[in-house]
Amino acid sequence: MIIRETGEDDLGQVMTIIRMAQQSFRDQGVDQWQDGYPNEEVILEDIRKGQSYVAEEKGIILGTAVISFEKEKTYDGIENGQWLTPGDTKYMVIHRIATHYEYKRRGTAGAFLEFARETARRRGVLSIRIDTHPDNQIMQSWLCKNGFIYCGWIWLINGSLRYAYENVL
Repeated sequence: MIIRETGEDDLGQVMTIIRMAQQSFRDQGVDQWQDGYPNEEVILEDIRKGQSYVAEEKGIILGTAVISFEKEKTYDGIENGQWLTPGDTKYMVIHRIATHYEYKRRGTAGAFLEFARETARRRGVLSIRIDTHPDNQIMQSWLCKNGFIYCGWIWLINGSLRYAYENVL
């Protein structure tokens, strides 16, 4: 499995994976990504910024994720807790991680995380932050199993509550 930047020609396969994740959330009763987000415009913007990545094996895209070094404005205000690192610390953010339904449980999310950790270390960034929907128990469990610590909650620009996690490398 390789992790590489997403190309615009990958958009169709990435959107298929996003739609699968939306359906999976719906099936689990998780009100995440149920309002048309993320859509093609969001993914294209991620691609153009060089922040969108795919996991690929033998020409098949297994998963997608955003790995960004941009400061996340919604992380400025954390409630019911605090980040593990000071607010002025440089950090990496992982967003929109999803795996193709037929290729789950093959280590795709773990491969993205290892790629993110290696990339962060090379750039001298020692912290990764991520947030997830309060009802997304699968993601919360995965984060805890992979060294992330629950830090509190944040509010998205649209007013939605998210649980915030950090992994200090």
